[in-house]
Amino acid sequence: MDLRKIKKLIDLLEESNLAEIEIKEGEESVRLARVPHGGVAVAAPAYHPAPVPHAPVAMPMQSPTEAATGGHAKPPSDLPDGEVVRSPMVGTFYASPAPDKPAFVSVGQAIKAGDTLGIIEAMKMFNPIEAEISGTVLKILAESGQPVEFDQPLFVIG
Repeated sequence: MDLRKIKKLIDLLEESNLAEIEIKEGEESVRLARVPHGGVAVAAPAYHPAPVPHAPVAMPMQSPTEAATGGHAKPPSDLPDGEVVRSPMVGTFYASPAPDKPAFVSVGQAIKAGDTLGIIEAMKMFNPIEAEISGTVLKILAESGQPVEFDQPLFVIG
């Protein structure tokens, strides 16, 4: 799919009151969805194979952590108690706005809801990761310049 078409779709989404657009051309598809703070998230064009039917599952399966702890999931022991901020997407994490600039936050720093904690670059777009709660940065789990996965813990806020 042509990058110009994707940019036109982004403009269309921003000008409308739609929350999401998905366009398919052959085996390629692009899905655009609004993110809570008014930005636009762009999904990479991807091949979507035909769905494979699955047998219904009677009970939810336990993760290895839940099975080992008798069905109660515990956070990994190396995480301090607090609110875990997770990556909303796959991309490259950056702790500062530029290599020669200081980090957005540091361990022990007091923050307010809405403060930028870091940024994730995905498809040449820089997406700010903002604090949803006020508190103190207890731990920074991601290293600047390193790839991150969806739902990967990035920060612990207490």
